[in-house]
Amino acid sequence: MGLSRRTFSALAGTTALGLALGGSGAANCAYAAPTAPTGPAPGPPSADGRRHTIGFDRYSLVVDGRRLVVWSGEMHPFRLPSPSLWRDVLQKMRAHGYNAVSVYVSWNYHSPAPGSYDFTGIRDLDLFLRTAAECGLYVILRPGPYINAEIDGGGFPGWLTAAKGTARTADPAYLAHVDEWLTHVDAIAARHLYTDGGGTILLYQIENEYDAHVTEATGRDYMAHLYRKVRADGIDVPLFHNDKGRNGYWIPGSFDTRGEDGSWLYGFDGYPSPTQTPPDWGHFGIGGMKGGATASPRTPGFMPEFGGGWFDPWGGVWFDRKGYAESRRQRDAAYERRFYLTNLANGITLHNVYMTYGGTSWGWLPAPVVYTSYDYGAAFDEGRQPTAKLVPMHQLGHLLHHVPDLAKLDRAADVEAAGLKVYHLTNPDTGAQVYVVRNDGTQQVTSTVPGLGGLPVTVPAKDARLLVAGTVLGRRKVRCSTAQPMLSLTTGRQEIAVFTGRPGEATVTVLECPERPAVKVLEGGAAHTYEDGLLRVEARLDGLTRVSVSGDGTGNPLLLLLADDETSLRLFPHDTPSGPVLVHGPALVRTAAVSGKALRLTGDTVAAAALEVWGPRGITELAWNGRNLAVETTPSGSLRTARPLPGVGKVSLPALREGWRRRTENPESAPGYDDSTWRRADRTTSYSTTPVPGGQPVLFADDYGFHYGDVWYRGHLTDARGARSVSLAYSTGTQGLLMAWLDGRPLGTHRMPVPDNSTVRKGSWTDTAVFSVPEEARTAGPHVLSVLVRRMQHDQDGKAQDTHKAARGLTAVTFDGASPHVSWRIQGEKAPDAERGPQNTGGLYGERHGWHLPEYADGSWPAGSLPRADRRQGVTWYRTTFRLAVDPGIDASVGLVLDDDPARAYRVQIFLNGWNMGQYINDVGPQHTFVLPNGILRTRGSNTLALAVLSDGTTPSGPSDVRLTLLGAAAGGVPVVSV
Repeated sequence: MGLSRRTFSALAGTTALGLALGGSGAANCAYAAPTAPTGPAPGPPSADGRRHTIGFDRYSLVVDGRRLVVWSGEMHPFRLPSPSLWRDVLQKMRAHGYNAVSVYVSWNYHSPAPGSYDFTGIRDLDLFLRTAAECGLYVILRPGPYINAEIDGGGFPGWLTAAKGTARTADPAYLAHVDEWLTHVDAIAARHLYTDGGGTILLYQIENEYDAHVTEATGRDYMAHLYRKVRADGIDVPLFHNDKGRNGYWIPGSFDTRGEDGSWLYGFDGYPSPTQTPPDWGHFGIGGMKGGATASPRTPGFMPEFGGGWFDPWGGVWFDRKGYAESRRQRDAAYERRFYLTNLANGITLHNVYMTYGGTSWGWLPAPVVYTSYDYGAAFDEGRQPTAKLVPMHQLGHLLHHVPDLAKLDRAADVEAAGLKVYHLTNPDTGAQVYVVRNDGTQQVTSTVPGLGGLPVTVPAKDARLLVAGTVLGRRKVRCSTAQPMLSLTTGRQEIAVFTGRPGEATVTVLECPERPAVKVLEGGAAHTYEDGLLRVEARLDGLTRVSVSGDGTGNPLLLLLADDETSLRLFPHDTPSGPVLVHGPALVRTAAVSGKALRLTGDTVAAAALEVWGPRGITELAWNGRNLAVETTPSGSLRTARPLPGVGKVSLPALREGWRRRTENPESAPGYDDSTWRRADRTTSYSTTPVPGGQPVLFADDYGFHYGDVWYRGHLTDARGARSVSLAYSTGTQGLLMAWLDGRPLGTHRMPVPDNSTVRKGSWTDTAVFSVPEEARTAGPHVLSVLVRRMQHDQDGKAQDTHKAARGLTAVTFDGASPHVSWRIQGEKAPDAERGPQNTGGLYGERHGWHLPEYADGSWPAGSLPRADRRQGVTWYRTTFRLAVDPGIDASVGLVLDDDPARAYRVQIFLNGWNMGQYINDVGPQHTFVLPNGILRTRGSNTLALAVLSDGTTPSGPSDVRLTLLGAAAGGVPVVSV
């Protein structure tokens, strides 16, 4: 099928790349070399209403005729249910060097029922895409239909578990649902494509980690169907798939793309262990590689996911029960330099870090394997706070934007340095030399790297660095340097070049100067010499060292800035229509705008900080967060505030010791409870992958429309004579449990085991609880067996075997010594409320009757106090209110902490103002702190906290210590609208 002119131009970049219209269409233009794209990378994208071209060759994307290295971070809007805070995270990403954000769109989050789709409120995809464009970020959109992402069902909606059709295949019944989903997503996405200037969507992914049916016709037909559907919906940016590892699956030509292989990119992910040597994926890979550059040699190296941390399972078995702090320690800044620089050396010019902000798997969103927090050990923690992992992301992101040589690199002659692994690359157009120098040992190494002028290079243990030689920054060529370049820009009447490295590191930077320059050390300790056209600057990194270089016959003077890691995080380049700006000092600079003689900045401070700005000529005034500042000029050619910007003020949080009310529930366990309005569990067939036991009805909760949270069963028995025990087979996922009562008497609780290293990935946890029938209950006449099952969501179907359809809830019930007739009724969650959605509540009595909602009248509940030490099988609710009065100019991130004796067996669902912010399991862990996102948390006003405590009766149960904690605060932030 032929391409429209619009699509052809968008995908192949006909104007920008100088390609001829002819031949076999896109198949010809797919790999045609761009016409020498030159110059810096494109500036920050926006929804500018102008047409743009997106092409590629084997080196990189080419956007509007200029090469673009994609330095992307993953975040999921569904894991931050406060749309105001999307802007906060996106602005932080842009300020710290990212030029793109990658986002999954989760089908289950938007579709509570067949034919029902919600893209409003916290699910407003259109708002997120607009916000990303306003923040100057490209978007990599990933709507599945399958996403994995450690989310319930891998993103499949709960109702799909009970629907006809085999998922992730070309089954027409399944594809009908998929088409409906994609129609709704694509209608929004099509308005935000970068190609027509409506937004900044740069790339679009179909499916995810699909490796089960690669060699089968059904798999190829499935991928082809998705491709055709997305194209038919008007999505004309390049498409791709994320290969689960370096397998070479779904490369161009592996399925029918209607002759449009030129619009298809091969991408693969990687999650190497921090203990292994960084693998080579492309330029330096060994022969016979199935993936990387070998698999698709005519498309750029693309990693849609590379581990920016790792998820933590229930029990914290992978991180010694230390939680995400340990994940962050294992995959720290040095890990990022070693692995990410190795990727860059191997030609990966489309690089997405999964995760950059992990967020919260609130409510019943998490897959069974993970608990509520999805912090991931990412560069921004779950409370939106920056971590030490930002250092390499900040430095490398700005480097890739400001130094175009890095967008086109070939492998150069191998070089060796004692004790170090050296990757040598060169830009074939400019001759610039790039060295990635890696230390895989356990001791710091100092060695000489050939090509760097004989300068000694020091690399700490398990670390790496990127060094350049022969690279032009501005009008001057860097002969060589032992410091890593970070950025180069021209603003005002001078050029600025920034180099970085570890604190205390001795560095040498050699610049080519045709004439003897005038050199002045403006700040810091630096020495300089000039000989044979080379200026040598030696400095030990400590804060910000400033060296002015002028009069060397190259034009504008140069300000050489040498910054240690912490200082580099306080350097923020911003592009404005009037020219680039470089800001130094605050914790964050969000926006920069020139208005006449004034530069207006917004951002955050934590500690008091001087504000210094290098900007376009004519700027004489500064404003910070709307406040005009007194300024003075500096010898560095900058404006600096006469007084430091103030740091953040004190944030006071109330204690939660008083004002509690409590009420027990689970009346469903009583024999006289009226269940006449419950659904009859009398089906005989199911689409589940779990077999229906012979002679018994289907008891699977999903078959009766109950997909999330707890589910109740009541079995009415005709006779219990001779019944010695009852066996309750059930399926829940990790950490599920079952409680049973007979005629109101507790029979006991059965729990799934805590996973260990060998079982942590197990999805469908099934077991059988066997309870003795009390002697006094073995009688004729009616009896009621009441069963509460806590389901821990659906399997993820990672192997495309329909395992998301594995049953949840009871699967079979048998009696030893008797065969009574049992008629069953089942009750789960009510219809979801419009704002909070389907994953917010389950089937507990209190949830069904609104006990979690702030408007619920609990005045008749008895007063309660903490700590508690109740011993009861069942559910008890606790409610209290508290007020916050955080200064409106402060962005305070607040968490809720639950602590208790780990021997106590109970769990808690946490509801803040009606929103289910997660599940705490006291005797499993490891999570004790739960983030309360602003917007759901009212930082200036009243809040209602409700705790639904489920205890098995074997030990005293809490809650015990319940308190608020400050996770971080800054003066600044973004305006927050209550959700």
